[in-house]
Amino acid sequence: MKITTFDPIILTNNFDQVVSLFEALGFEKKHAPVTDTGKRDVRSFRMKHPEGYHVDVADIPDIERDKTYIRMNVDNFDEAYDIFMAHGFTNTRGDGTIDSKSAKAATLVSPSGFTLALVQ
Repeated sequence: MKITTFDPIILTNNFDQVVSLFEALGFEKKHAPVTDTGKRDVRSFRMKHPEGYHVDVADIPDIERDKTYIRMNVDNFDEAYDIFMAHGFTNTRGDGTIDSKSAKAATLVSPSGFTLALVQ
């Protein structure tokens, strides 16, 4: 399994303000997917800094407070998923995943409480 991306993703109800902040820091919008989570369509921006750093910002209007996850893209979802499960992570959807035309994803929570968005 190869990790292809590893960066923060910010879930926020202040989407435009957070995007504006990162633009002021030199980040540029590079990708703007809309993901059907089964509950709603979530718009987001993948942003890149000229020095190579990335941050993703997702618009979640009904979230009470901003949350930061780690986003990890991999070339083999099932292999990575099994590794995380073997280390005590839980899937917020039971065993379910979000499957779109371009990605397979799950939100995983570690035994200590940090959250990871696993994506292929």
